[in-house]
Amino acid sequence: MRATLMYGAGDVRVEDVPDPKIQRPTDAVVRVLRSCVCGSDLWPYGSLPVTEQGQRMGHEFLGVVEDTGAEVSGLKRGDLVVAPFVWSDNTCDFCAEGLQTSCRHGGTWGREGIDGGQGEAVRVPQAQGTLVKLPVAEDSALLPSLLTLSDVFCTGHHCAVTAGVGPRTTVTVVGDGAVGLSAVLAAKRLGAERIILMGRHKGRTDLGRDFGATDVVAERGEEGIERVRELTGGDGTHTVLECVGTLPALHMSVGAVRAGGTISRVGAPQYPEVPLGFPEFMRNLTLTGGVAPARAYIEELLPDVLEGRIEPGRVFDRTVGLDDIPDGYRAMADREALKVMVRS
Repeated sequence: MRATLMYGAGDVRVEDVPDPKIQRPTDAVVRVLRSCVCGSDLWPYGSLPVTEQGQRMGHEFLGVVEDTGAEVSGLKRGDLVVAPFVWSDNTCDFCAEGLQTSCRHGGTWGREGIDGGQGEAVRVPQAQGTLVKLPVAEDSALLPSLLTLSDVFCTGHHCAVTAGVGPRTTVTVVGDGAVGLSAVLAAKRLGAERIILMGRHKGRTDLGRDFGATDVVAERGEEGIERVRELTGGDGTHTVLECVGTLPALHMSVGAVRAGGTISRVGAPQYPEVPLGFPEFMRNLTLTGGVAPARAYIEELLPDVLEGRIEPGRVFDRTVGLDDIPDGYRAMADREALKVMVRS
């Protein structure tokens, strides 16, 4: 089959690899219908050291079950399924607590002999716990939004949930990428009273307004912080959803949150330590967030997608075929595309 490998910064190739097959009785094989390029894929795209073996890529996908192992129940050939961006048994103590990202028997796609999602098919370990059946046809117009349940919308939702967003909450979202826009949509869904989106790309912030942002702040750094505080009577917002992962984004988050407020960060951190000192201590700030356990949220969010109350798939603004994935990476890295969906 064909699959995507990264051999170093900027070096993405689609090559022939062995077809996946059942290796353990808890496995399934899924034929991929849709996958995508994640914003977190751009970090290795910009910095991965050269490797001769290549690294399998992709951790967001949905597709059709082709085969199942002897110990897999509840799934059969022909089922349309979505896969969270980590695989898990969904039964261990951590999974029971909603932390499938810490599953005792789980792991990540594209590592240690496991297929990546950016390919024609995937061997899915712990298939019964990992995969969620979708009650739609292969040609459903809902596939883009259902694909976001693999990662990006669940990540935005996790950011809002861990920050404590709810009715009468004021929110600042830092970042107008796909995760930031998903966080806007999640905050709106949870009833936030006011949502300030910090972003400077008009096409993206326009979508953010459609998703529920009440204000847009294009300024960055101290100017951006000052603007948020102007909009909130000098206080800042109850919560800040940090969806970038850079140190400047965290600094803005600290400046934009009100005393006693909460910052939730879901942008993969590109800094070695968190710069919170005595001034932040005196303001009683809470820092939370982390990698999103997408599997914990899919059943909750699925009905709203199926019934059309939310349309998170609007974050996909470009679709490519599998062989054109290298151009999809380039387009996202050059900010020509917000988020690229791959049709296998």
